[in-house]
Amino acid sequence: MPGIARRESGDIQNLLHPEVLASLSNLELVARAAVHGFLNGLHRSPFFGFSQEFAEYKAYAEGDDPRFVDWNVYARTERTYIKRYLGETNTRLVILLDSSASMGYSSGPVSKLQYAKFLAATLAYLAAQQHDAVGLIVFDEEVREYRPASSRLGSLSGILHAIDRASPGTGTNLNVPFEKFHQFERGRGLVVVISDFYCDPEAMIKGVQPLAYQGQDVALFQLLDPQELDPELRESALMEDMETGEAMEVSPTFMRSRYRNKLQEHIDTIHSSASGVGTDHVLVNTTDPLDIALKNYLLFRQGRGR
Repeated sequence: MPGIARRESGDIQNLLHPEVLASLSNLELVARAAVHGFLNGLHRSPFFGFSQEFAEYKAYAEGDDPRFVDWNVYARTERTYIKRYLGETNTRLVILLDSSASMGYSSGPVSKLQYAKFLAATLAYLAAQQHDAVGLIVFDEEVREYRPASSRLGSLSGILHAIDRASPGTGTNLNVPFEKFHQFERGRGLVVVISDFYCDPEAMIKGVQPLAYQGQDVALFQLLDPQELDPELRESALMEDMETGEAMEVSPTFMRSRYRNKLQEHIDTIHSSASGVGTDHVLVNTTDPLDIALKNYLLFRQGRGR
């Protein structure tokens, strides 16, 4: 990809900024560029040893075939790694992508749903590079897209097209994708839920619990816009709920105090509830570079011994 090669001469980590990813022509290019930039960044950082499992590398040991030594890595690190054999890291990843109306919100160039698409596509691409089976459920109050987990040739393209088609819909019902998962997915694996989680935490955890108890490793990525996390309001304004249409007048004083307290309480409740059932919860600001979310995903995956 000529565009990516040119960017390598500068700071390749710029590829991971959401506004840069948004400038790329299609979602497959976004995923490829993000994975390329992310893995190169890990190789050049203290995270390299951590990244080896996910870049299909392992330390060279006596008896390994020297034909598979990566001499580029050796030149950079003076450590000898070989590419993993196919199947050593195989697992299954199912992505649950929230496309409800609230995910369409943005105070800047990239909406929560756009960021969610970048993250979902990159995780799918990264998993496919590991020869993992990848599945997808796009939902709001209903399941809008379903792709069963598969590692067949061409399945990644179908996943990426389904992610790309996602558009802001109606309300949020997290029970819907969990029920779909129980109905059609079999066996243990990784489940990643990408949402703003504007829902009842107790009801959401009731949906997660059966997955966790049957041995699924579940990670919740909560995406919020910077204006949701730290709103700037200079005068009273009429705020409308994007999903219910309900409106209320709020003041700058309310936004500075009660709103922030209520939001933090909601985030803390989701985090503690998730921890209580052995599920990971990661809060993501949609202006953050994608590598922050990706590192959390790899830490989650590594922590599950995969």
